[in-house]
Amino acid sequence: MEGWGVLEQAGELTRRGQAFALATVVWRQGPSSGQQGSRAIITEAGELRGWIGGACAEPVVIREAQRVIADGQARLLLLGTPDQFGAAVPEGMTVVPIACQSEGALEVYIEPVLPAPHLVVVGRSPMAHTLAALARALGWRAALIDGPDFTAADAGERSMVVVATQGHYDEEAVEQAVAARPAYLGLVGSHRRGAALLGYLAERGVPKERLDKVRVPAGLDLGRTTHEEIAVAILAELVQLRAAGALPRQAAGAGAAGKAEAADPVCGMSVAANRSSRPLSHEGVTYYFCSAGCRQAFEADPAAHVKKETRC
Repeated sequence: MEGWGVLEQAGELTRRGQAFALATVVWRQGPSSGQQGSRAIITEAGELRGWIGGACAEPVVIREAQRVIADGQARLLLLGTPDQFGAAVPEGMTVVPIACQSEGALEVYIEPVLPAPHLVVVGRSPMAHTLAALARALGWRAALIDGPDFTAADAGERSMVVVATQGHYDEEAVEQAVAARPAYLGLVGSHRRGAALLGYLAERGVPKERLDKVRVPAGLDLGRTTHEEIAVAILAELVQLRAAGALPRQAAGAGAAGKAEAADPVCGMSVAANRSSRPLSHEGVTYYFCSAGCRQAFEADPAAHVKKETRC
């Protein structure tokens, strides 16, 4: 996949609500297999679709792209060896060492593409329709589902669910919503109605810790208001919670977190500390390498490279 195919794939992932990063080569110095304008998509799981460069650049771009997805901040990378650029590196650009066997270099811009907030409104009242319309006006992905048609599969852990069935299938809708474990679950109704409904579900065996997360009534307390104002109050609460960090604003970043890394003792490049990085044990220590060439250089003279690593 290359060229426009990458952008078409990006559009498809966006429509599915999946987080990814878009990497673009903005400058190159030969010999480098990456070409100016080359693009690739990197998913949260580290899958690369497209072309950004060869075996030296690709793992670095994937790793940095996962970090971009996790923190939501774009990065401009300069891939090469530090002595290639010296003091000429512009402020704000990150220099990342790549394999010592190549004199090529790449400048890659990586930008996050994070899914829009996902709101599921359960019900068919005028308020439910208004809430869904307001959320769409903010650019959110909003689904409006009638109570009998709603199941736990319609929401996920990053979704926000508002049950506005108002007496029609309330218990069933909340039970299904609780099973989805959404980031937010609110019920449109009075405190009294909410207490009765949650008590009924508790008797049915729904765990208390899940029921305690149901907000009743949903939305900011504006007193007696119109259905349009209730929709505004609910949306305002969701915006407030997201701004405060109480609801997910971006991808989980699980792909980038918790992965062990090591420095190649020959060229200094950061590599994954796993079997894909050609591990080699020397005097009880396991070393990892970006390429077969670096591993071969280490094997030829381990002492020289161990000492260099110690000085670093």
